[in-house]
Amino acid sequence: MSRMSDQIVEITPDVLLKAYACGIFPMAESAEDPGLYWIEPERRGIIPLDGFQISSRLARTVRSDKFEVRVDHDFDAVIDGCSEPQEGREKTWINERIRKLYGELFLRGRCHTVEAWRDGKLVGGLYGVRLGGAFFGESMFHRETDASKVALVHLVGRLIAGGFRLLDTQFVTSHLKTFGAIEVSRRHYHRLLDHALQGEGDFYCWPRAVTGAKALQPISHTS
Repeated sequence: MSRMSDQIVEITPDVLLKAYACGIFPMAESAEDPGLYWIEPERRGIIPLDGFQISSRLARTVRSDKFEVRVDHDFDAVIDGCSEPQEGREKTWINERIRKLYGELFLRGRCHTVEAWRDGKLVGGLYGVRLGGAFFGESMFHRETDASKVALVHLVGRLIAGGFRLLDTQFVTSHLKTFGAIEVSRRHYHRLLDHALQGEGDFYCWPRAVTGAKALQPISHTS
């Protein structure tokens, strides 16, 4: 995995978007570390949009609308949630520079959230960056069972409906494998990225809040 310091180039929102277009993304060592470094994995995680897998049980949960799913409603709350310790993630890499950079991209309409709400409380969600026909997933969290999974299903349905070509997960975890996530070589990833950047996905092809049944319509793969 290639790793480069940010000491030479000041990272701005424009630099960040150009980095994504080149297959590179930033991370920090910890929330307390003010520095950032660039990452370009040898093996890149993606979820093929035409190979997304969802269990029958989760599909029922999505269809039940147990969670109210909103898009781009509360970016700061999602970042706070993604900064919390989770199972398998004792500490966060989201520092103040990450918050500021992605907050600016959110204001530009380039960073998006998909949020799961229940009884007026945010209980799960995710955020990521949109560029051309690619969506780069950054982080997700849950405070209730299935909340982040439902948000991911809504994201995938929206991406398929909006004509996106690539869902980048950066890395592959055992959790993401259950949805069909795979690893591809750096060379293959760049081919997929180049193809995705030739188009322009429509993230707002649907309203900001849709039902679970609507989100499931474009998704054909269940297990």
